[in-house]
Amino acid sequence: MRRAVLLAGAALALCSTLALAAPESLLPPSFDNPAPTPAPRPAPTPSPAPAQNAPAAPPVSEPVIQPLPGITDPGAIALPDIPLPANFPSLAELEAMDPDQIDELLGLKPKFDIPPAARRALREVGVIGQDEGGFDSTSLAAQPPALVQAALQATRGPLVSRWGHILLRRALASRLDAPQGMDPASFIALRASLLNRIGEGLAARALVQDVDSSNYNAALASAAFDAYLATGDLLGICPVARLKGTLIEDAEWDMARAICAAYAGEARQAERDLQRMLYYGEAPRIDALLAQRFAGAAGEGRRAVNIEWNNVDELTPWRFGLSRQLGVELPAGLRNGAGPTYDISDVLIPAVPLPERVAVMDVAGERGILSSAAMVDLYSQLWSEQLEGEARTRASTLREAYVASDPADRLAAMQQLWGDGTSYGRWVLTAYAAARLPVSEPLVDDAPRIIGSMLAAGLDRNAMRWGSAVAEGSEGWALLAVGQPGGTGQVGRGAVSQFIDDDSSENQRKSRFLVAGLAGLGRLDFSTAVSLGNDLGVNLNRESPWSRKIDRAGELRNQTLVALLAGLGMQGSGWDKMTARHLYHIVRALDQAGLNAEARMIAAEAVARG
Repeated sequence: MRRAVLLAGAALALCSTLALAAPESLLPPSFDNPAPTPAPRPAPTPSPAPAQNAPAAPPVSEPVIQPLPGITDPGAIALPDIPLPANFPSLAELEAMDPDQIDELLGLKPKFDIPPAARRALREVGVIGQDEGGFDSTSLAAQPPALVQAALQATRGPLVSRWGHILLRRALASRLDAPQGMDPASFIALRASLLNRIGEGLAARALVQDVDSSNYNAALASAAFDAYLATGDLLGICPVARLKGTLIEDAEWDMARAICAAYAGEARQAERDLQRMLYYGEAPRIDALLAQRFAGAAGEGRRAVNIEWNNVDELTPWRFGLSRQLGVELPAGLRNGAGPTYDISDVLIPAVPLPERVAVMDVAGERGILSSAAMVDLYSQLWSEQLEGEARTRASTLREAYVASDPADRLAAMQQLWGDGTSYGRWVLTAYAAARLPVSEPLVDDAPRIIGSMLAAGLDRNAMRWGSAVAEGSEGWALLAVGQPGGTGQVGRGAVSQFIDDDSSENQRKSRFLVAGLAGLGRLDFSTAVSLGNDLGVNLNRESPWSRKIDRAGELRNQTLVALLAGLGMQGSGWDKMTARHLYHIVRALDQAGLNAEARMIAAEAVARG
């Protein structure tokens, strides 16, 4: 140990010797001969010591103010008095806002989320171009905005006619320019809202997706929100909710924004916001719980959320849409009897189990939301998955209607599906099977339903094969008289009178519709139609502001305006809400506007369902 110490001391001495023997400095001479140090200043005269009993004064720090250039007296500067906007939130309201809302309020959030080269103008907004069967994009540009707005807003509910529904959907989904003087975003919002009201959530969603988020207003955001809920696609609203979070002020919108934040990587903040809304009762408990479950699926949820339906006595689009997306089973008491709106949504949401979609499919087919081919496809999927239940039995019966070797067996399968004939959706379902039936004497008794089924899907040329088999004045003849494509010949009074005499429908509604349809298509002399109408209690000469407008639109061949006004005149839950006079003006205007096929199918549907 001592040896080690001695060795260390020797090493230290050696280092010191080497330091003393360092080479000459390489610095310039001025560094070797520095300037003489100035004499120190005289020490200040010490102040008298304070008295022993006087406390020492605390040190006082004064602010150091950097004078502004050219200003000798900073206190004389007058700052401008900038008042806050009248609707500026209070301090308490600001504290309750989340960062996105504050950024948007102060103008710190970007106005656009799409590069300039990719932004879309609010012109020709829609899904169907004119070369794809849509209407002329400029057809409403020169129309009075008040008229277009009234036609869109006043159409509140479902249409009595399947073909009228298809026509209205086609008009609303066309690539259209807004009327001059109407805000384009508001025009799109009116169209999307009407599509939502008639159950066309998919078309409404496609329409609003044709608009950049930066161009949304409150009405368009509300219509888009409803469309995304109806189609089980809540996250579709996120681009708008993130960019323009203050467009709507209600609890569901705030919960949707929190869910969108969770899927944008802000799960913790979203969890806190939803927990606050639940704690303070800002949203119903069941709605907040569903939102928490949805947000927790973003990947950072830290606790399980139990969905409890206790004391919940109303099914809302929010509860329905989130439950379907989350796979949460709805209580039977809420779901059963909730209305056809939810039945249609069930068909449109892919997350709904296939048997449940098939079980409520008839109403969607009857209204025109699903085509005959789409209905058959759903049953085909059900058959291929070999699921058991009542829907499986119907799928088997439908298969028999197509592939049975004996036409009588095929007709028997169709009759089983038709039942008492009250479900028009089943007529749509069997349309192509009916078109495969041969024209034969044993099947003539069912010719009206066979022909009606084909016309329900627009198979008019297939239906005309039965023209030689049906008797003049029969119901099958009446359907072909109004559904005949390219027909220019006049129908005699005698055949129509015979149909009227044999008509056993309530209030002879089928006869009224037949006279109105033939008169509108120009296949029955108008004086004869007026005479027959008077006998049936129908005044075809009566006019109204609506009839004058749709007649004028037909004369001008404005197909889009005719379609909107036709939808306005066909509102109702059933054909018992439809008048023959309205049908006459609708069919006549459609025919004059160049929509003869739609006019014929609406007239034939009226006779079949009257």
